[in-house]
Amino acid sequence: MVDHDRLFKELLQTFFLEFMDLFFPEVGDDLDRQSLVFLDKEVFTDVTSGEKHEVDLVVRARLRGEDSFFLIHVENQASSKAGFDRRMFRYFSRLYDLHELPVYPIALFSFDEPLRQEPNTHRVEFSSFMVLDFHFRVIQLNRLNWRDFVRQQNPVASALMSKMNMTQAERPRVKLECLRLLATLRLDPARMQMISGFVDTYLRLNAQEEGIFQEELATIRPSERERVVQIVTSWMEEGIEQGLQQGAKNEALALVMRLVARRLGTISPDVQTRISHLSVIALEDLVEAFFDFSTPLDLTNWLDERR
Repeated sequence: MVDHDRLFKELLQTFFLEFMDLFFPEVGDDLDRQSLVFLDKEVFTDVTSGEKHEVDLVVRARLRGEDSFFLIHVENQASSKAGFDRRMFRYFSRLYDLHELPVYPIALFSFDEPLRQEPNTHRVEFSSFMVLDFHFRVIQLNRLNWRDFVRQQNPVASALMSKMNMTQAERPRVKLECLRLLATLRLDPARMQMISGFVDTYLRLNAQEEGIFQEELATIRPSERERVVQIVTSWMEEGIEQGLQQGAKNEALALVMRLVARRLGTISPDVQTRISHLSVIALEDLVEAFFDFSTPLDLTNWLDERR
C-alpha cells in the first residue's frame, strides 16, 4: 500500500517554499524565508466521535518587513470524502484558537477520481443571515493540465505532474517530462532521488508503457537523455540495494528486471528465469556488476560465470 500522506508530507516539507512559489506566488514572494518553522504534528480529538485527527502540515511564518507571525496549514487529501470542508474549518478554528495566530488554509486534493470540482468553502447560514462563510485555498491536481507545468523550473512541478490530469496513453510521456524537468534542476542526489521515486510511485509503467517510454526517451537530445537515464538508474539502483538490505528478494528481483529492460531491452525468457533463480547474495553482486554491461551478451556471460 502506498503511504500517500508520508510521500506528500515529505515532498512539501523538503520543498515548501517551492510549493508556495508554484501555486501561491502572491504569498511566496513576500515570505520572510528565514522565518519558517515547521510545527510538531498537531493532533485533535473529535469529542463527538472519539476519533483523533492529525493535521498534515503546519508552518509558522511571517511576511518580509512584518513583526507578526501567521500559520500556513496544508492538508493533503488522497481520497474524496464528504464533509471535508467542515474538517478544514475545524482544523482552522482549533489552530487559530491554540496558537492565537491567523491561519492560511490550503487543501491539496491528490486523488485521481472524481474529477468534479471540490468545494473551497464551508458555510453556515439561515435564509436571511450568514453565520459563517469560511474559505480555503484549493489545489485539485486531477483538474490541472500537466502541460501547463512542463516549463516551470520548480521541483514540486516535476513531482506533482505525475498526479495531474492525463489520459492513459499519455502516462509514458508525462513520466518522461517529469524526469526531463527534474534533470534541469541540478538538485543534490538525495533530493533528486526523492522526486524520481515520487514520480515512479505514481507513474509505475507496465511493460508496454515502458517500451513507449524508451521510444520517447530516444527522441530527445543525447545530453538531455543521458541526464534522464542517470536519474532513473540512480533511483532504481538505490531501490534495489534497499530491497536487498531488507532481505526483500521479490521486490529487489522486480527492480532488477525493470532495470534490465530499461538498459538492455528485451531479454530471453531463459535469461529471465536464470536471474529469478539467483540468491540474494548473487542479486547483490549483479547490482554491482550491472552498470558495466552494455549488451544482453554481457549479462549472459556474467550469468555463465556464476554457474
